[in-house]
Amino acid sequence: MEIRFQSDVGQRRMINQDYTDVFENQAGIILAILADGMGGHSAGEVASQMVVKALGASWQENQLSEATAIENWMKEQIEEVNTQVYTAGQANPEYQGMGTTVVMVALLPEEMIFANVGDSRGYLLRESLLHQVTEDHSLVNALVQSGEITKEMARTHPRRNVLLRTIGMPGPVRADTFRHRRRPDDYIILCSDGLTNMVTERAIAQIVDSRNTLSEKVNRLVQQANAAGGTDNITVLIIECGGEDQ
Repeated sequence: MEIRFQSDVGQRRMINQDYTDVFENQAGIILAILADGMGGHSAGEVASQMVVKALGASWQENQLSEATAIENWMKEQIEEVNTQVYTAGQANPEYQGMGTTVVMVALLPEEMIFANVGDSRGYLLRESLLHQVTEDHSLVNALVQSGEITKEMARTHPRRNVLLRTIGMPGPVRADTFRHRRRPDDYIILCSDGLTNMVTERAIAQIVDSRNTLSEKVNRLVQQANAAGGTDNITVLIIECGGEDQ
């Protein structure tokens, strides 16, 4: 398995409010986490880092290796970090209203488990076909699901940034989880909407399925998003399930 990631401020923003990292628990299970923060001043940056670091620290301390236990851990820990972010926002006027998305994936020997809140996405590229594993918790996705707009229209919709579920909300927040069998030729992509609002899924699939190195693929995706306008922070993490350990 090989993992590479890159985070870029983009062309329009002054601060990078995205954050991503990779962690290993005491059973040797890898967990990759990506968050896209929101809020004034540096609040979004604080929220995204708080969530990734808190989830990562909890992961490093446990010995979970069974799929259902990991899935339950994801749901419980997301509830916990939601409370932490909301409480921190209430305690500090500069951070009031801060929030973040989160998407994560745990890599078991035979299985992969995704969890998400918000519109940062988890994808699976299998046999050259790109599948969006996670479901966006956004207004435009609700409109797509109801048939009012197409998925392509959602990419440029004026209200595409309106989220229905985020970390940092008052009260409980529910994470969605998804389980898939793992194959040696799989690629897993975690990304913020700074990529998916700028680069089509067809282009993402072509780049990830190319013969370039994993680092080159990640860099190329960030470059494409910036070339298309780079209107938001751009963060991309790719896992090559059959790649060399790095």
